[in-house]
Amino acid sequence: MTKLSLSRRAFLGGAAAGPFVLSGLIDPARAADITVGIIYVGSRQDYGWNQAHAVGRQGVEANSRVKVVEEENVPETVAVRRPWSR
Repeated sequence: MTKLSLSRRAFLGGAAAGPFVLSGLIDPARAADITVGIIYVGSRQDYGWNQAHAVGRQGVEANSRVKVVEEENVPETVAVRRPWSR
């Protein structure tokens, strides 16, 4: 019978590396096509909050399969609510 010598450090190192090794063997889970809506209360080129969101939207669309729908200059009233968002 062979005695296997395994230190705690070696075991923990292998256990920590396991998910990284296994992640290369399977495809990651992907969500179905997702549509996200962005409402700007002013112009997208306002050099502030709206423009920061517009730049972020470009990054999301470029790096994922998310479709983004946007509308600018929407007044901040109750009229922007859809019936299903109540």
